[in-house]
Amino acid sequence: MINKKQRAEKIINTLSTYYPHAKCGLEHENPFQLLIATILSAQCTDKRVNLITRNLFEKYRTPADFAKLSPEQLAEEIRGCGLHRNKSRAITETCRILLEKYNGKVPQQRKELESLPGVGRKTAGVVLGVGFGQPTIPVDTHVHRVAYRLGLASGKKPETTEQELMQCIPQHLWQPAHHLFIAHGRELCAARRPSCSKCPLSALCLNYPGGES
Repeated sequence: MINKKQRAEKIINTLSTYYPHAKCGLEHENPFQLLIATILSAQCTDKRVNLITRNLFEKYRTPADFAKLSPEQLAEEIRGCGLHRNKSRAITETCRILLEKYNGKVPQQRKELESLPGVGRKTAGVVLGVGFGQPTIPVDTHVHRVAYRLGLASGKKPETTEQELMQCIPQHLWQPAHHLFIAHGRELCAARRPSCSKCPLSALCLNYPGGES
């Protein structure tokens, strides 16, 4: 029986070959746009968010642009996104805070990011990792599910999964692993009907008959 670090190495090597172009699915030009897009992505697909932000970022490009809007005005702009009213309030307030406390810049510290409305641990991890190149391994539903099925995490809570992955994956691979797990969760390891017969990791999957235990 292989240990978690060995399992993680095999999994990442296999997924790197299977998804060589795995990367952040949210279109953005800078950390601020990434922050807005990630807030919008809660309970919404990246594809839908990108459709919304392509038009949104043409009109509003800076925190000052967004801060001028009322939550009701922004809600109309992002109506196609789930929970659009809650997100519009979070985004307009976040942009005002960025102007008042951070000179219109997105903070690069987790504590400061997580203090912003609409920003939780996963969102902060995405911004820090993708936007600023810091070593993070944000855990969304795909990462949580894939890590559990492949025996890298207990599956209890996203926060626990993040800690377990950080222990068995080398720090320089946290970001690549994050994107690879998301790609795998979307393409093959779906929540309800995973395509196990097509999966290159079936031999390592604890949920697959004949997989390693």
